[in-house]
Amino acid sequence: MYRTLSRVLGLALLTSCVVSCSKNEVAPTVVPTAAPRTADATATRDSHLTLGNPSGATANSANYWNYLVSKSQYAMSYHRDRGTPNWVSWHLSSAWLGSTPRQDNFAPDNTLPAGWYRVSSTSYTGSGFDRGHQCPSADRTGSVADNSATFLMSNMIPQAPNNNQRTWAGLENYCRTLVDAGNELYIICGSYGKGGTGSNGYATTLDAGRVTVPAQVWKVIVVLPNGTGDAARVTTGTRVIAINTPNNNSLLTTWGSYRTTVDAIESATGYDLLSAVSASVQSVIEARVDNGPTS
Repeated sequence: MYRTLSRVLGLALLTSCVVSCSKNEVAPTVVPTAAPRTADATATRDSHLTLGNPSGATANSANYWNYLVSKSQYAMSYHRDRGTPNWVSWHLSSAWLGSTPRQDNFAPDNTLPAGWYRVSSTSYTGSGFDRGHQCPSADRTGSVADNSATFLMSNMIPQAPNNNQRTWAGLENYCRTLVDAGNELYIICGSYGKGGTGSNGYATTLDAGRVTVPAQVWKVIVVLPNGTGDAARVTTGTRVIAINTPNNNSLLTTWGSYRTTVDAIESATGYDLLSAVSASVQSVIEARVDNGPTS
């Protein structure tokens, strides 16, 4: 009887210990994943040419050096004989951003006029130059269709790898932090001149002369808080970032080192940037070099 009672008491004590120990066990640490980007309720998808058509491009194939391409994701002036866009303009707000991964499906733009040479995904192969997005992939993550549109070769220029992957990537990432802070941006970028230096050295053209390597790559960014009537909301106090970089592989990583004025880019290209903004405002913001934060 005593032995039986001892065994019962011992078993109860062991069970109590097991329960107590299980309650005190430390749960494994769970590392939270990054929260998906959510659109600001006030953010919208607006026209890419709200602030103007810099070169007066038209959708007339006879205008082969300044052909207007209008897509849902961006607008551009395309130059048939250079095989690159003169400029690409797009609106960026959180309404354009989502969780779609990078598609990497580079392809010719079959919407270009019949008979025009279509730059292919292999036209830059072995050249030492990147297929440099003008409208970035990461600015169009709302859907597969939006992201895929950025991989059309009409949206590319031959860009020196360090220019594309370091200097310009830093600026593009910074733009998205401005969006995360509740802003919408109007971005216009382009290139001009002939001849750049990639990882294989200097070149003026690729693809048997059908793609021109630009000498300079530029970008203009207008920063506004989310809202409506955007062109009319641009004031003399609006932040405008203008960057102009040589297309070579020895650039500094700091994009802020290449800040310039909109006026200087207009002088170099002959374009009329921000033409939908009032002339009095343009005269102030286009003459000013941005001195705001870079990160």
